[in-house]
Order: sequence, then structure tokens, then C-alpha cells
Amino acid sequence: MSALPVSRILYLHGFRSSPRSYKARVVQGRLEALGRAHELICPQLPASPKAAMELVLTLAERYADRIAIVGSSLGGFYATWLAERFGCRAVVINPAVDPLKDLEKHVGVTTSWHSDEPFEFKREYIDELAALKVERITQPGRYLLLAATGDEVLDYRDMVAHYAGAHQHVIEGSDHAIAEFAQYVDGVLDFCSKGESGSDQAR
Repeated sequence: MSALPVSRILYLHGFRSSPRSYKARVVQGRLEALGRAHELICPQLPASPKAAMELVLTLAERYADRIAIVGSSLGGFYATWLAERFGCRAVVINPAVDPLKDLEKHVGVTTSWHSDEPFEFKREYIDELAALKVERITQPGRYLLLAATGDEVLDYRDMVAHYAGAHQHVIEGSDHAIAEFAQYVDGVLDFCSKGESGSDQAR
């Protein structure tokens, strides 16, 4: 755990998403309401996983001992790699545990969810993802998992198994976006600031 108080929260959006995503805006809005807007780092991630992590490291390394990470979907996959690198707390929300098996079908050019800008996912990016895969998390108490049983994109059981021993909140029903995320944002921010070791599983 960080010896110093957390001073920055890094939010990582999911595949084809952006800082304008619903959960990113909820986090931003809550921090603004708390007078803590300056704590948020929420970059637009490139399609290339390698480029995305290079960008994030540039933004976050100076806060490495005072940062917590929140990642959604593919952002949760990235958050896990970064949390292992920094040794910091991470909240993973319906995280992609093994995106290598899911993203092959997305190779090609499409658009981002929140704009008409082209989004190209190249085949070589799958190898870049493989280089970031964390086979087993260390110090599970650093992690909080939010997983929805109604996730229509990813299987919550894979998430529960991968983050065994972590703090876990399994939401009955809901969906991949967790439409009611505003109900959970205070707990997410509290964990980022005051998370403790151990496991706290809730159904």
C-alpha cells in the first residue's frame, strides 16, 4: 500500500470509449462536488495498448506512490497491469480479464462510442495486449472488483475468479455499463483513498 495519502485518481475508460463515458463523468462529477476535481487524471486512450500505457505512464509516474486507479472493461485490464507495476490500489469495474479472446473480432476500422472519429484496432495490438496480461494478481487486498451478473459483454464469473481474495461486490443483474453506477461511486472513491487489505465479498 502507498505510504503517502493518495493525491491522484487515474480513470481508464474501456474499448472504443472516452473520458466522456457515463462512469467517467460520474466520477468526475462526484469529485467536483467534493471539491477534489484536481485529483482526477482521465486521458483519452489510444487504440494501441502499448501507446495507451506509454501515455498513462507519462501522466502518472510522478504520482506513482500516491495514485489509485479506476478502470472499466478494457480499462480494468490496463488498471491491473498498472496496479501491479505501481503497487497501488485499483478499482476494476466489469473488467476484461482476457481481452485477447474477445478483441480478435474487432480488428479493423470502426468509430468511437462518443464521436464519429475513426477507431482502428490493428491485429498487432493483440500482441501488445498479451504483453500486458497479468496471470495472477499479487496482494489482492489492493483491489476492489465491481462485477455485474447481468453483464452482456463479459462473464462476471471470470472476474470473480481472477480477482479471488480481493474486495468484491457482485451486483445482481445490472449490465456491462452498470447503469446505476452513481450508487457505487462513493464506495469506489472511498476505497481509492482508504482501502484496506483483505477480502470483503458481497452478493
